[in-house]
Amino acid sequence: MRSVIVIGGGLAGLSAAIALAEAGFRVRLFEKRPHLGGRATSYWLPDGDHVDNCQHVTMRCCTNLDDFYTRVAAREKIRYYDRLYFAGPHGHRGEIAASPLPPPLHLAPSFTLFPALSLADKHGIARAMLSIARAGGPPPDAFGANMLDWLRARRQTPRAIARFWRVVLVSALNEELERTDARYGVDVFWKAFLATRRGFEVGIPVVPLANLYDGCRAEIERRSGEVRLRTAVREIAVADERVAGARFDSGESAYGDFYVLAVPHHEVLKLLPPAVVERDANYSGLRNLAVSPITGIHFWLDREVMAAPFLTVLDRTIQWVFNKSRLLAECNGGSEGPDRFGAGQVTGEGRSTLSDAAQYLQIVVSASYSLVPLSRQEIIELCWRELCEVMPAAREAKLLKATVIKETAATFSPQPGCDRWRPPQVTGLKNLLLAGDWTATGWPATMEGAVRSGYLAAEAILAAAGPRAKLLREDLPVEGLAARFRRA
Repeated sequence: MRSVIVIGGGLAGLSAAIALAEAGFRVRLFEKRPHLGGRATSYWLPDGDHVDNCQHVTMRCCTNLDDFYTRVAAREKIRYYDRLYFAGPHGHRGEIAASPLPPPLHLAPSFTLFPALSLADKHGIARAMLSIARAGGPPPDAFGANMLDWLRARRQTPRAIARFWRVVLVSALNEELERTDARYGVDVFWKAFLATRRGFEVGIPVVPLANLYDGCRAEIERRSGEVRLRTAVREIAVADERVAGARFDSGESAYGDFYVLAVPHHEVLKLLPPAVVERDANYSGLRNLAVSPITGIHFWLDREVMAAPFLTVLDRTIQWVFNKSRLLAECNGGSEGPDRFGAGQVTGEGRSTLSDAAQYLQIVVSASYSLVPLSRQEIIELCWRELCEVMPAAREAKLLKATVIKETAATFSPQPGCDRWRPPQVTGLKNLLLAGDWTATGWPATMEGAVRSGYLAAEAILAAAGPRAKLLREDLPVEGLAARFRRA
């Protein structure tokens, strides 16, 4: 039986490991943390509460992530929502949902009624969206330009940029518009909002993130593999242009026919011998990849203040508010019907599992540069003040407890031209593959990109060991008028 050493138990490493185990390889996976999932995981606080390090979501257009969840029997732990909820200034509330019209017009009716934008804003947005649809994705001038300049060149109003484009893209790409390659920004709107009817639907785990990966370890071990946690790799030994072994902090080593290095890009530079890094531009170029932060803020309240499962906030520092009490309750038989917006008008659905009077909310701030230098108490005070501004019911609530989780290097930054620094999964060392959302996947720093990288690394190993196998899933089929535009 051919063997593979996988270093790193995040989504990239797990997706490669599962695919290779299913293909008959003996997989040994090593993760330095005490849990699987990498950055997309959860853990226990000292007082016994369980928190996600940062709420992660998927979308229907993330076909490979959906395939991975299916492989590890986690897909039933994802709840999809067919409408998006927004809280704007001056008490404005809005929804985006699909109509019977064919793509790319299916979201137009709810967009037309969106209250936080003027007619001039909407006209400019519609004109830019139509140009994306007619191009069948990113047009040529999107490659290498930054997203803010691209939008200004299409005469987008400042309000449209702030309340529409930025709201979607900063959350999706974890970067500010002026630091984002327009190709990635445009691709988000093409794949999620224009090309297909259901691509925009948001999928949210209804279990703690760590529970999504329960099936990974079992699947690997069931196929004669091994998963070891709290096992940190110290260095990768190289001889004769091949990896000769992986050495751990404990002093022991592991050996395999192939190796998948699925760690953050800055860790690759530490693990490989300096001589290997310096002579191969695919490694040394990783120094040019920047990183961007995400901050998660967790609030426990003495009463319910929010009925919707989640809420996107406009014109504030806080960007997303997740009703964790309701989401976790839905895993245990909560409401499964269509969701109606009801922020601030609390019903009986989604009651906290803690008590009849408590609610647990999680706030997410992507590209949270402004929060990084602040103390945790300052962040809590800022976010609580903003939450009370957009949710009147919160003004009567008591904040029982709060915690802040800063990820200062949460993802690589999709800056203009960053693709030239993203290496392929196949390396100059004959039996070493790279996996991570920072590798060349065609996607930005997302869970979908991480799974794609793992599948691509596994495909390369399968091709080297025997018959080629196709693991990577295609994008959702382009539908309706969008398909006609693309053919034209």
